[in-house]
Amino acid sequence: MADKSYFLEIVTPQKIAFSGSVLSFSAPGVEGGFQVLTHHAPLLTMLAIGEVKVVQQDGTTLRYATSGGFVEVRDNKVILLAETAELSTVIDVPRAEAARDRAKGRLDKKDPGIDVDRARASLQRALNRLKIAAS
Repeated sequence: MADKSYFLEIVTPQKIAFSGSVLSFSAPGVEGGFQVLTHHAPLLTMLAIGEVKVVQQDGTTLRYATSGGFVEVRDNKVILLAETAELSTVIDVPRAEAARDRAKGRLDKKDPGIDVDRARASLQRALNRLKIAAS
């Protein structure tokens, strides 16, 4: 039977969140979600805020909340460079709820000094973390 695995590395500025052989990797591209299997064509793309799923060789699935980044696929190697990548089981739910509430509060104030785009992005990241932690 042919080997259906390939090497994946998920890297953030703080740490290597994952490094190893996988069967499958799916991510939220800025132009739509995509999945990478072995022998995938070369690809370089941007990620959106969303969920990254990793299927390990033993069949277990790891889920990460990511806030965007870049993915390169080449020669059965995938590298994800992300601002953040939090494993679903270690997401700090109270912290994510507090971030959600702060962002909602900023948006509800309608203060002209508020950076609306930044507050919306913060809200989107917090909601994504809560969604992934809950499922």
